[in-house]
Amino acid sequence: MISALTATSFFFTALLLGYAPGPDIIFVLAQSAVHGARAGLATMAGLVTGLCVHTALVSLGIAALIKASPLAFTLIKSAGAIYLLYLAWLSWKAAAVQHQGKPPEFPGYLALYRRGIIMNITNPKVTMFFLALLPQFCDPARGSIGFQCLQLGILFMAATVVAFSSVSLLAGRIFSRFNRTAKGQMILNKACTLIFVGLAVLLLVSEL
Repeated sequence: MISALTATSFFFTALLLGYAPGPDIIFVLAQSAVHGARAGLATMAGLVTGLCVHTALVSLGIAALIKASPLAFTLIKSAGAIYLLYLAWLSWKAAAVQHQGKPPEFPGYLALYRRGIIMNITNPKVTMFFLALLPQFCDPARGSIGFQCLQLGILFMAATVVAFSSVSLLAGRIFSRFNRTAKGQMILNKACTLIFVGLAVLLLVSEL
């Protein structure tokens, strides 16, 4: 069982990391800008659900096995990059439809939730990050390291909810007026295309 002091210090550390520029927060920002704050919140829920998987992997010690297997790492990140390129194609397709004067198609909150899950669990860098971060806040004298990692993972998810929710609401409000016009929506979708392609490239070139 982690101490109250450790829990507090870890939560604020995780909160700062949540606001730091990274693939997940950029993904939430993009969805909020294009589809509104609720879409960003749905995406955030998916990303947090994905964090449950990474927390479990670290708590059970499976993350160490992934780190020791370059092939597993490559396969997972390749799957993530392919999915990001698929999302880039969807954004480009939406922009093309809007260019023809047709109304944009909203994918639905459940679809955005699924996208968040898939994007998060196919990024092995998150697992490696958890593997490096969580044990630093564990104390062998306070019981099972795996259980302490589980507690820390839950705290990290709570901090992520706070950070990503605020970003979703802010982005939704900032881009709401810009997103009311067909031209504005087209520009945002083209921007999302570039963002997804960029994230895919960054994921592919990442190393253990």
